[in-house]
Amino acid sequence: MTRIDAHQHFWDIARGDYHWLTPELGPIYRNFLPSDLAPNLEAHGISGTILVQAAPTLAETRFMLSLADNSPAVKGVVGWVDFESTDAPQIISDLAAHPALVGLRPMIQDIEDDDWMLRDNLTPAFEALIANDLTFDALTFPRHLENLSALLIRFPDMRVVIDHGSKPLIRDSLIDDWAASMKQLAADTNAFCKLSGLVTEAKPDWSVDDLRPYVDHLLSTFGPQRILWGSDWPVCLLASSYERWVEATETLLNGLTPDEKDAVLGLNALRAYGLN
Repeated sequence: MTRIDAHQHFWDIARGDYHWLTPELGPIYRNFLPSDLAPNLEAHGISGTILVQAAPTLAETRFMLSLADNSPAVKGVVGWVDFESTDAPQIISDLAAHPALVGLRPMIQDIEDDDWMLRDNLTPAFEALIANDLTFDALTFPRHLENLSALLIRFPDMRVVIDHGSKPLIRDSLIDDWAASMKQLAADTNAFCKLSGLVTEAKPDWSVDDLRPYVDHLLSTFGPQRILWGSDWPVCLLASSYERWVEATETLLNGLTPDEKDAVLGLNALRAYGLN
């Protein structure tokens, strides 16, 4: 089985552009680099990862690409570009010349305007992303889903992955509005969805049963061929060890066939990021 961690991060705090990463975040306020992740990959038979941006800067994207050059486990990098820049199309083309770049991710969850993604001045950036065969990672909250669906319908040729199931409000046991929006989006678009980042949306004392309704809904709406697993390491360490999330995932996927599990745990990541 090809097993891929489709969502992980590295950072070096001294670089200075992780503005969200503060000492208050305790266990993750330190450097996390390939040598720190390697034991987890080895322990769980994970052969590759998708490295995802954690800072809204080109400098961090180039930093990640340099790590990929020297880290065989990193199969692809999802970087960042200022989509509002008039130079965005050229920058995207230049970055796409690096073979490790597989996608781009604006940090939509941190943008004050919920309608930002629908601005007309972003069209050249989205068109450049499509032209360069890159994947769009959608870092959204449930309140963004109506706009995200409209965006995907506007750009039907864009390959899209929704990060962290769009962060449902698990800790508050709220599901209905999110579930309806995700069902509609899954029906109306070809988007993939990541089974990742859920433990940090749950209560600190979360159990598998807290996550199950949300995971079951994603599986039933997107189907096992459009769900891809990721750890969200090291952010997940705020709520779970790497090992505990792997174990929880295995329990949550018990109802799938072996082929469906293979798809969720690895093969879909290759498809979603154009790696096969």
